[in-house]
Amino acid sequence: MIPIDTSPAAPRSKPRRWLRWLLALPFLLAAASALQVAVLRFVDPPLSAFMLARQLEAWGTGEFSFRVAYDWRDLEDVAASLPVAMLAAEDQNFAQHRGFDFKAIEKARSNNAKGRRVRGASTATQQVAKNLFLWQGRSWLRKGVEAWYTLLIEAMWPKSRILEVYVNIAEFGDGIYGAQAAARSYWRKDASRLSLAESARLAAVLPSPRRYSVSSPGPYVQRRANWIQRQVRQLGGPAYLQTLD
Repeated sequence: MIPIDTSPAAPRSKPRRWLRWLLALPFLLAAASALQVAVLRFVDPPLSAFMLARQLEAWGTGEFSFRVAYDWRDLEDVAASLPVAMLAAEDQNFAQHRGFDFKAIEKARSNNAKGRRVRGASTATQQVAKNLFLWQGRSWLRKGVEAWYTLLIEAMWPKSRILEVYVNIAEFGDGIYGAQAAARSYWRKDASRLSLAESARLAAVLPSPRRYSVSSPGPYVQRRANWIQRQVRQLGGPAYLQTLD
């Protein structure tokens, strides 16, 4: 008869368990991020990572009375001139690309190589990914995570939802986020009543709303706002939104 070993099995070593967790961690993070994006396809975000960071920054510097201004509005409750103006200013190929505008990226790379000062090539989807989920900075890690979230958003959300979130979480002044908060802060009106000129001025301060002023626009903002109004007309005005999805 063959003797049976009834002694208890030796416990697995802690290093092996940690190794398995480390190997599984990327897959767990990927699943968690996919779940985040899936939920926010239907649930309006109560705040964004950038809003939270700004509020914590204010508290850290002793500005305890500081409060982020943010008031969600569905896309149909925002004047159509604003989303079109924002796309005219920042992402005119929004309807065609799938998250990354490679023509704009190549143009920016070429101009940077020549030493010219150019605007970035981030799409509206990339800006949503960055503002909604990520921390501020320019590291390669953050860029990689931004690219991942951009792919998820484009895969799970229709273009209209991307635009709706973009219009609601974009920063239009220090601590002023979204169309409704901006309309109330600058003109004491609802976002549904914004004019094309007002929408263009809001879009003109992107993506540097703390450097440029909506309430006291300088020559640059005024010129850019006029240019944005012309671009809105070239895109077809509010009718452009009907080409999405």
